[in-house]
Amino acid sequence: MSDPIRANNHLWDVWTGVHLESPFYDVASFKDGTRPIRLAEHEREEIGPVDGRTLLHLQCHFGLDTLSWARLGATVTGADFSEPAVEAARALAAELGIPARFVRSDLYDLPAALQSTFDIVYTSRGVLGWLPDIRRWAAVAAHFVAPGGTFYITEIHPVASVFLESGVAPGELRLGYPYWDHPDRPLRFDVSGSYADRDAPTGPLVEHGWDHSLGEIVTSLIEAGLVIDSLREYDFCAWQLDYLVQSPDGRWRLPADSGGELPLFFSLRAHKPG
Repeated sequence: MSDPIRANNHLWDVWTGVHLESPFYDVASFKDGTRPIRLAEHEREEIGPVDGRTLLHLQCHFGLDTLSWARLGATVTGADFSEPAVEAARALAAELGIPARFVRSDLYDLPAALQSTFDIVYTSRGVLGWLPDIRRWAAVAAHFVAPGGTFYITEIHPVASVFLESGVAPGELRLGYPYWDHPDRPLRFDVSGSYADRDAPTGPLVEHGWDHSLGEIVTSLIEAGLVIDSLREYDFCAWQLDYLVQSPDGRWRLPADSGGELPLFFSLRAHKPG
C-alpha cells in the first residue's frame, strides 16, 4: 500500500495550496468571523457541548473544522499526513490566536506520534475512502478515546459511493464501484485540479481510493472496543455528485421525481466503556 499512500500524500500536499485560496473553503470569512464555524448542524447537535472537553480531529486537513471546535470551547488537537496542511493549520491558529495543537502523521502511525487520550475523537466528511484498512483505522480511533469518551464520524454513505459520480444525469444511478472492502485493489484515478477548484493548475495528479461497507465500518468499531450509541442515515450529501441536484439548503439530494430513496450520508456516535 506504500505507493498509493505516497501518491495520495503528494496529492493532498498539492491540494492544500489550492484549497487555501479557493472559494470552496473561503478561508477569508473564517478569519474575519463572517463564517466562524465550519461544522454541520447535525454534527454539533449529535456531539453536543464541547466546552472544556479535549478533542482529537483525525484527518483534519488544514484545520478549519478543528479550529471551529476550538471556537466552541474544546481543547483541540488535529492530525493529518500532509506536512503543508499541518503547517497551514498551525499558521492559521497562530494568526487567529486560537490555541490548538497539530500533529503531522500518517493515520496508522499516529499512536506512536501522539501520547494522549481525548474526551472526543472526531472525523468527518470525505475521509474513509483514502484508507485501505478500515479495521486499523477503527483501532487507531478507539485507541485515542478516553474511558467514558466519545467517538463520532459523519461521512458519505457507502451505498451512495457505488454509483458513478460524474458524467451522469440527475437521478441517473449507474453502478460503477465496489461496495465491500478491496484493500489490495485500490481504485486509481488521474486527477487535474481539485474537488474545491476543478480548474486549478495543479498539473497531473493520481488519486487512489478504497471502499468500505457500512457493516464493515460499524463492525470494525465494535471490534476495537467501542459501543455504538447511534447510527443515523440522511437523504443528503454534503458535496456535489452529478446524479444529485442541489437543494435550497446547499446540500445535494436525489431529484424529487426519482421515484425512490437512497441513504446518501450517515453519522455514527459511539463511546468507550469506562
